[in-house]
Amino acid sequence: MSVLNVTIAGAAGSGIAKAAIVLSKALIRKGYYVFNYRDYGSLIRGGHNFNSISISDKPVFSHSDSADFLIAMDKQSLENHSAETVFSHNNLPVAEIIKQLGAPAMVTNSVFLGALFSALKLPLDWLNSSMDSEFGKHADINKQAAARGYEAYSASKKEIFPSNSKAKHMFVSGSEAFGLGAIAAGIDLYIAYPMTPATPVLHFLAAKQKEHDFAAIQLENEIAVVNAALGASYAGANTMVGTSGGGFALMSETLSLQGISEIPLVVYLAQRTGPATGVPTYTAQADMKFAVNAGHGEFPRAVIAPGDPAEAFQRTVEAFYLSRKYGLLSILLSDKHLSESNFTLDKLPALSVKPDRFIAKPSVGYKSYEITKNGISPRAVPGQAIVRGTSYEHDELGHTIEDAPSTVKMVDKRKRKLETLKLEITKLNPIKLYGKSENTIVSWGSTKGAILDALPHMADWQFLQVCYLSPFPAEQVENILNTSSETILVENSSTGQLTDIIAEQTGVRITDKLLKYDARPFMPQDIMKGVKKVIV
Repeated sequence: MSVLNVTIAGAAGSGIAKAAIVLSKALIRKGYYVFNYRDYGSLIRGGHNFNSISISDKPVFSHSDSADFLIAMDKQSLENHSAETVFSHNNLPVAEIIKQLGAPAMVTNSVFLGALFSALKLPLDWLNSSMDSEFGKHADINKQAAARGYEAYSASKKEIFPSNSKAKHMFVSGSEAFGLGAIAAGIDLYIAYPMTPATPVLHFLAAKQKEHDFAAIQLENEIAVVNAALGASYAGANTMVGTSGGGFALMSETLSLQGISEIPLVVYLAQRTGPATGVPTYTAQADMKFAVNAGHGEFPRAVIAPGDPAEAFQRTVEAFYLSRKYGLLSILLSDKHLSESNFTLDKLPALSVKPDRFIAKPSVGYKSYEITKNGISPRAVPGQAIVRGTSYEHDELGHTIEDAPSTVKMVDKRKRKLETLKLEITKLNPIKLYGKSENTIVSWGSTKGAILDALPHMADWQFLQVCYLSPFPAEQVENILNTSSETILVENSSTGQLTDIIAEQTGVRITDKLLKYDARPFMPQDIMKGVKKVIV
């Protein structure tokens, strides 16, 4: 079967997102692959929201702006969307069914889902099973509503889905995958102040903290968050913080404190459209240079950009590993599209590194900042020895210094960590190459899904995904780009920031760019049409 697209649209607060999850999980349980994109404004009630759901018997990683089926919950949805088959109050007796059942208005969604299953000639049992797991004690009334909707839809029906699929998949958002990665890495403490689109990770980890024996807490602002996290990490806790662009800006002074104190810290940065408040519930990739350069002074960091939930899980474990091993700032760079979309996975990938706290048993005369050949000082925590953490330049014991020779020694020590780190990430697949062709699409982060779905229709193109932005895998990227006839950057920004990083690190200048900065993510058709338009 080809990809089937379903749009569920209506006002905020009417249960659209929940209906999309119920539909998606009903099909995933029977072996189908589903991608679910959420589009919503900043209004809690009212406005116009929609979910675009792509369904296939093969992996699908993106959504489409066209729909085969539309569930339109209100008049505005009919005006904003179109489809070959439309379910609305105009052609289904939804209000009458809800009244007869004595059900709350929210159950309207289930009437429409029942009608959709009827149109597709799908067994209602598939939907009922999903409702049991998603609605809990409210499942019965929703199943009754779905049954009435199933009966009410009487138009011609055609079987689209074979009903013999037995395989089961996972259905996870990027946010859930980042959270699962943190748990796999052995997180002790997650601290955040709510900010879209980073907040779902806080919610997910808060729900899992008792089960996995860690703490997730909300503090009064982002400055408190990052300073508390650094203090907890100094005491030995595996600590992670989460925020979006504005909160990350507030954290930047403390990121420099991390740089000189060498206390491990993992930061989850979920980008949204800026500057300032910008378009707060939509997506962008415009904070990439900020993440690579945030903070004053020079200090090493890892900036890692997963492109899907499988990578989000795996790269989160890497972020913890590198942060603790090197006494490093690790930044996980995401965005609204990756964080809040739902993807189908066969399973979580194997870990690329083995989680470790890297806490040494200090000997007599322990030095918090011992100068070593690779720049990595053995790490101890208070209680084991006298452990100093300081914002001042210091000697090996952590005592403040100001003389020139000692300053140079300590700066060079931290720089050697970066050189050691560069060698280590070559083993962690810092780039990925999809396809084999003479022309190359270069991108990073959440654009991956749309590019992968477009690539089978673009025989003359391969896709180079850059997964590590710092340290940058310069040699590997340069080798691929120097053999490419045509190269084009795809990015959700107005300037194409990755081109500057590539030029700085390799000397290769990419002049052709396909950029999207309307706060919406790329779709496969954007890639296919856009590349043809840019490359003449």
